[in-house]
Amino acid sequence: MHELAIADSVVHVASRHANGRRVTKVCLKVGHLRQVVPSALAFSFELVAQGTPVEGAELEMEEVPATGKCRKCGVESRLQSFPLQCAACDSLDLELIAGEELYVESLVMEETQELTADS
Repeated sequence: MHELAIADSVVHVASRHANGRRVTKVCLKVGHLRQVVPSALAFSFELVAQGTPVEGAELEMEEVPATGKCRKCGVESRLQSFPLQCAACDSLDLELIAGEELYVESLVMEETQELTADS
């Protein structure tokens, strides 16, 4: 279950960037070719986030479809299944353009409280 390792990395990245603030939402881009099971990643994320600034944060995942450009005919197409091949000419000689992504796109955090002279 590689989702646990992914969740651990995501929580680490979010905690580091939070700089002491509470994270309320983590947005991920996940390429289709990464073969991440969303429910397993969400479960792992909740588990790993406990006791961190990310605890209770919403995890939003956007799947990026696999896309390739054919080196034979030049057509760019969405790659639906294995083997990955051109939708126009059935060539297997493709350059992957998208679908291998796996990164934290954005974080939503609570604002820090500013101290006033009365505090």
